[in-house]
Amino acid sequence: MRQGVDGLGLGEKLGSYPIAGVGGSLAQMARRVGLLLYVVMIVCLVVLTPRAAFAKGAVMTAVVFVLFGLVLAWRRTSARFGLRRCYLYTDGLVVTNLFGGVKDVVAWREVTALNRLSGASLFMVFHRVEIARHGLRPLAFLALGLEPALVEALLNQMAKNGIH
Repeated sequence: MRQGVDGLGLGEKLGSYPIAGVGGSLAQMARRVGLLLYVVMIVCLVVLTPRAAFAKGAVMTAVVFVLFGLVLAWRRTSARFGLRRCYLYTDGLVVTNLFGGVKDVVAWREVTALNRLSGASLFMVFHRVEIARHGLRPLAFLALGLEPALVEALLNQMAKNGIH
């Protein structure tokens, strides 16, 4: 059973943002490589026109639509059940795991620094966020996308709390 993230004494809730781990970033890369291969295959079917080219193209298109439908369904499900999320509060943040349970809780008074690494390529776009804390191991997670809302919200909240 998953634990709730409310009532942890971190003040007012400011937002809920999706995060990812290594598996999420690899899934993003696999989706993009798969889409590129799909485009190459469709171009080959149009140019070379083998027997039953239309049927082969229709099957490949159906598979791509099903896979993207599953991605959208996963996004809705994970948001609804709080799977792999970062909840920002006025006095800290809460990170949940793949099953929606609380993975880590960080109060702003414990934070010493925020380290951020961004990577962008044709197949993967991410921001790796690492929050260093007094006497505890750092908390690290990935925010996928070119300009994720989580990074901007984290930077704003860190500035409000005097953390650089």
